[in-house]
Amino acid sequence: MTLRIAILDDYQNVALKLADWSKLGPDVDIKVFNENLGSEDEAARALAGFDLVCLMRERMALPASLIARLPDLKLVNVTGARVRVIDFDAAVARGITVCHTYAGDSKNATPEMAWGLILASARHLAEEHQRVREGGWQTTMGTKLGGKTLGIVGLGKLGSRMAKIAQAFEMDVIAWSQNLTDERAQESGARRVDKETLFREADVVSLHLILSDRSRNIVGRNEIGLMKKGAILINTSRGPLIDEAALVDALNAGSIRAGLDVYDVEPLPASHPLRSAPNVTLSPHLGYVTQEAYEFFYRDIVDNIIAWREGAPVRVLAAPATP
Repeated sequence: MTLRIAILDDYQNVALKLADWSKLGPDVDIKVFNENLGSEDEAARALAGFDLVCLMRERMALPASLIARLPDLKLVNVTGARVRVIDFDAAVARGITVCHTYAGDSKNATPEMAWGLILASARHLAEEHQRVREGGWQTTMGTKLGGKTLGIVGLGKLGSRMAKIAQAFEMDVIAWSQNLTDERAQESGARRVDKETLFREADVVSLHLILSDRSRNIVGRNEIGLMKKGAILINTSRGPLIDEAALVDALNAGSIRAGLDVYDVEPLPASHPLRSAPNVTLSPHLGYVTQEAYEFFYRDIVDNIIAWREGAPVRVLAAPATP
């Protein structure tokens, strides 16, 4: 019996190149979807009849309502280990196993992306790049980072990496999160301050929090209003950490600048006001998108499928009880 496999959201069309899918044998039928499926109805139609789906991080959700419309589904592979877009209870109830992958040594990937956005924002690189392409020359004036203050919201593994890199730029580093201690901040070379002080004093604010009910819209109109004129807000974590409407208003008013890699809705809708807003550098959620990470993702998926077919699934997030 042929195993039908769907690989979703392979925007770069690299999934079949970065792993040896021939290890699965001849009795598989693999279909790659390079575009996001969008609505639940579209996903239900496109994925009908597939035994296995491979999800790229959180690009497509699998709620109970969609799982119920995919009666042939038996195995879900999701890249990454922290997953919030799959209804595990619904999957298990329908006999579906859910497995994850690793990303290798990827601790630097998102901080590197954040610093790319910081530098691009501070020196207006996107605008000046486009201007040179169009035959023009410089019109903007950048700002240096040395001697300025970086405010880090969330001093976990990624936030701590940000602090260490900031020291190379000779920046002062302040940090805040709800459970941060003075000792933990000092270990990372930062100074703990309260939330209001961070937004008031920082020249650059970078967000490094997990999205939860507690952190949703943690940067709202009040926090944005506290920021210095011309300060830079960086988000490479999750879009809903910021009140997008408040941010768009601030960008249009010219009160702050921003560098964004994540959004409330992804892919960012074509008509979204952020696409035309001034004072912002946008990237399409590239923080984890590296060749090294993708090689781990797809190699693990192949190994997951082999192990599952042999009756001994690995890297299991959820599975029906064994009889």
